[in-house]
Amino acid sequence: DIGDIVRGKDSSRVIMKEIEKKKENYMENLQKIFKEIYEELKTTRGKQNGEIEKRYGSDENYYKLREDWWTANRHTVWEALTCEVGSGTYFHATCNSADGNSKSQANDKCRCPKTSDGKANDQVPTYFDYVPQYLR
Repeated sequence: DIGDIVRGKDSSRVIMKEIEKKKENYMENLQKIFKEIYEELKTTRGKQNGEIEKRYGSDENYYKLREDWWTANRHTVWEALTCEVGSGTYFHATCNSADGNSKSQANDKCRCPKTSDGKANDQVPTYFDYVPQYLR
């Protein structure tokens, strides 16, 4: 409350410092992980791969590599996160009905049921990763 803030005992300030410290550690760990991925990509079958160096070499935080990695792996990550969900449901109706006129919840490992052609529907039911975090 205001009294705690005035007296310098604002617990939210302490919590924010802890969050910021954890975020720094998290970012450092991500940078290490993507540096290892970059180094592995740089050398292909014992040969230097110039295309990789040209694309990612100037970015010491590996942001472009992170974007490319996420683009290539987002469906796999979602599948890995939801593979043991079982009969859980996603919080928002995201699956099209057979006639396409209504929506239903994704309740099979948080995925929509098979499509009309009988193929499994592995569509990720959320697009929140494209919405800025402060708007989620």
